[in-house]
Amino acid sequence: MKFLVENMTCGHCVKAVSNAVQQADAQAQVAVDLATKSVEVKSTLAVETVITLLAEEGYPAQRAD
Repeated sequence: MKFLVENMTCGHCVKAVSNAVQQADAQAQVAVDLATKSVEVKSTLAVETVITLLAEEGYPAQRAD
């Protein structure tokens, strides 16, 4: 699943976004692309759960197709 996260700007953002998902699913694979403001997540978590986790970290996300 892929998400658009507009307010990511630096390495700290990458780490925070990755950690938010991996705390809920330690096996999750998270790939962040700062240039396109996108996050690709391979996980058993539901889309809504990932969006909620990112929002709680201060990174509002929306599903990207």
